[in-house]
Amino acid sequence: MIKGCKICGIKDYDTLDFIINHRFSPKFIGFICNYPKSSRYVEIDTLKKLLKIKKNKSEFVAVLVKPNNKILEEIKSLPFDYYQLYDCTPDEIKIIRQKYQKKIITAFTIKDESDVVKYKSFINVTDIYLFDSKGYEKSQAFDHGLIQNIKLNKELMLAGNIKFDDNLKYYEKIADYIDLSGGLETSGLKDKSKIEIFLNNINKI
Repeated sequence: MIKGCKICGIKDYDTLDFIINHRFSPKFIGFICNYPKSSRYVEIDTLKKLLKIKKNKSEFVAVLVKPNNKILEEIKSLPFDYYQLYDCTPDEIKIIRQKYQKKIITAFTIKDESDVVKYKSFINVTDIYLFDSKGYEKSQAFDHGLIQNIKLNKELMLAGNIKFDDNLKYYEKIADYIDLSGGLETSGLKDKSKIEIFLNNINKI
């Protein structure tokens, strides 16, 4: 059952203000903190200014690809509720979780079934599982059927080339949360009209 959504890759105040104050604001809002290859990457000084905004009902997520101590120290005082971690081992996540006292979204990039079963090693360090494509910043797709029948003891977030106007009923039996970034953009920028349609559709579900 879909409980809500995450809008990821926010990097400007205008878009952030729009979604935070939307009548159907997303459960999660994600910020790319240490992955300069992404066009949605936010430098630390800009991030500090952005996050001065009142969160209202949303929770902030720091999206981190194998973070080093430098970035973890730089963001530790920022108002993040979750760290979304890519390419980290269970032991690395355990250390980050304990040191910084954040809830964890563990991200798995999926190509085939061998990538899916890795989730079993992260049971004790994860609050939410995110299943994403191998594209990282490129919004590629993967076969959602690979995760349709797995049994998790935690909530599941789904990303990977999902469109703003997709029929969300397709995902009801798979995911607790739908995660969009590129699917809400036009020419590489967040599009408020697409965000409006998506948030309204999530609310209907």
